[in-house]
Amino acid sequence: MADKRENVKVNYLSRDFGTIKNDLIEHARRYYPDTFRDFTDAGFGALMIDAVSYIGDVLSFYLDYQANESFLVTANEYGNVLKHAETVGYRHSGPRSTYGDVKLYILVPSNSSNTGPDLSYAPILRAGSTFKGGNGSLFSLLTDVDFADTNNEVVVATTNASTGVPTQYAIKATGQVVSGELRIETYTIGSFTKFRSLEIPGSATTEVISVVDSEGREYYEVDHLSQNTIYVPITNTDTTTNVQAPTIVKPFVVPRRYIVRKTQTQTTLIFGYGSDDQLSSPSLAEARDVVLDLHSKTYITDSAMDPTILIKGDKFGVGPSNTTLTVTYRANTSENSNATSNSINEVAGAILEFANRTQLSTATINSVRGSIEVTNENPIQGDVAPPTITELRQLILGAHSAQNRAVTAEDFKTLVLSMPAKFGGIKRCSVVQDVDSNLRNINIYVISQATNGILEPTNTILKENIKTWLNTKRMINDSIDILDAKVVNLGIKFSAIANNNENKTVVFDRVQRRMNEFFETKLDVGESFSITEIYSLINSTPGIVDATFVTVFQKTGAGYATTNFNVKNYTTSDGRLIRAPRNVIFEVRFPSADIEGTIR
Repeated sequence: MADKRENVKVNYLSRDFGTIKNDLIEHARRYYPDTFRDFTDAGFGALMIDAVSYIGDVLSFYLDYQANESFLVTANEYGNVLKHAETVGYRHSGPRSTYGDVKLYILVPSNSSNTGPDLSYAPILRAGSTFKGGNGSLFSLLTDVDFADTNNEVVVATTNASTGVPTQYAIKATGQVVSGELRIETYTIGSFTKFRSLEIPGSATTEVISVVDSEGREYYEVDHLSQNTIYVPITNTDTTTNVQAPTIVKPFVVPRRYIVRKTQTQTTLIFGYGSDDQLSSPSLAEARDVVLDLHSKTYITDSAMDPTILIKGDKFGVGPSNTTLTVTYRANTSENSNATSNSINEVAGAILEFANRTQLSTATINSVRGSIEVTNENPIQGDVAPPTITELRQLILGAHSAQNRAVTAEDFKTLVLSMPAKFGGIKRCSVVQDVDSNLRNINIYVISQATNGILEPTNTILKENIKTWLNTKRMINDSIDILDAKVVNLGIKFSAIANNNENKTVVFDRVQRRMNEFFETKLDVGESFSITEIYSLINSTPGIVDATFVTVFQKTGAGYATTNFNVKNYTTSDGRLIRAPRNVIFEVRFPSADIEGTIR
C-alpha cells in the first residue's frame, strides 16, 4: 500500500513565518495525529514548528533579496548596481574633480628706467603647483603660468616715498586649477599573473595619470582590454597648417595597457593576461585584417574598418611581471572639493622657474618668491556628491541606450552626466533643440552645485570641458552651445489639520523634517513642480488628518536667485503643477526657512 504522504500537496505560496507555520501545523495534524497533539504556544511541538518556520522565512527572504539584486531595476545595493553597469559598458566615474580659475599675484621690482616691471624677475609658475582652500582642499595648477606674458595686468605696487618713483609692480595672471593632489604609489611585482589587479589606496582617486615600470615602459589606460590602439594628439609644428590643425591625431600601439574599475570606495587597475614572451609583433596589421563584414553573410554587402585591431595579439594586453610599477594618480583631499569665491588663499607648493637665474639677485628672487598670492574670484565647482542608486540606475540605462554616441537629446544628457571624473561634473542638465537655428544646433542648459548644496551657475572651464567631451561623440552636422540654466527659488506655505491627541509642534516638526528630506534631491532642469506631491507628502505624515491648502510662491532677495518668474502664469488651471520652461530649474533653497506652515 502506497504511503499516503506521497500525495502531499505543498503550497509554494507560503513564504513568510505565519503561512509556513500554519501549513506545518496542518501537515502535522493530518499525517501525524498520534505523534503530535500539543500545539499550544508552550509545547515542544510549537517550538519545533516555530523553529522551522523561522528558518523558512529567513531563507525565503534571502532568496527574494538575491533575486531582486540580479536585476538592475530592482537592485538596492550600490555595489551590485555597479556590477550591472559593467555588463552594459557603463564605467562608473567615482569621485569627481572640480575645476576653475584662480588669480595669481607677484611683486616684481621696477626696471632700470622705472617705466615698468623688470620682467627678468617675472617667473614661470609651473603646472603642478598647489594651493589650499578654506576647507583644507588642495588644488593643482593645470598649465604653466608665465608672469612675463604681456597680456597680464600690471599695476604699481610700491613707490619711493620721497620721489614717487615706482619701486615694485604687481603682476596679476590667471591660471586653471583642478581639485586634488598628485600622489605616487609603487608596487613590487613578482612572477607573471593573468589579469593582475592592483588597488590604489584611499577612496578619493579621481584620475590615474601614469603607470610606468622600472624599465621605463609605460602602461596606457584603455576603455577595454581588447583595445589594442589609442589615439594620441601630437602638436602640429608645421606653420603652414597648424592654424587650422593645431594637433595631429595618430594611432599608437599599446601592447601594455590596463583598465580602471571604480566602486564606491576603491579604484582598481586591471591588466591583460599576456606575458612579455607572448608579446606579438607591435607592427601594424594588414589592412585586410582590419576590415569587418557588417552583415554576417556569406557574401559582402558592406564593410567597415575596426581601428582597435591595428596590431596582432590575442592576450588582451601584456601584464607586468618581475618589475616595480610606479603609479601616479590624482586624489581629492576632502570629501567636498568645491570652493566658494575667495576661499582659495594659500599657496601650498609653488614651483617657480626664473630664466637666466645665475644672472639675477638671489635676494630679489627670494623676495619675488615670497610675494606670490592666490585667490579665486569665482567659485570652483562640480558635482562632488556621488549619484544615488536611482540616479545611477538612470545613468546606466541611458548609457546603454546611447552606446557612447550622441544622437538624441537623451544621448546628450547621458553623456554629459557620465563625463569622466577628471573633467569635472555638473548637477543637472537639459538638452533642447535650438528652434531659432536653421542648423542642428543643440542648446544644453547646465547647473552646478555649490559647497553648501545650493544651485549656482557653472563656470567657464567646466563648460568648455563638457563641450570638448561632447565633440568626440556628436554627429558631424551637430553644433553645441553650453548655456546656464536659470534657477527659480520657491517658497511654500501650507495649513493642515492634526489629530486631536497630537502635539501640534511635534506634528509640524515631522512635516518640516519630511519636507527637508524631500528637497535634498534636486529637481531636473525643465521639470515641473508638483503641488499635488506636496499635498501627498503632508497627508502621509503621521498625525496629520488633512492638508487644507498649499501655496507656492517665488522667493527673491538676498541669498536667492535673481531670475524673474511669474509663478501664477506657469501654474496649470487645476492648480496641480507649476510648469517649468526647458531652461529653468526649481529649487527650494533653504527648506527650514522657505517652508512655512500652520497646524490646526
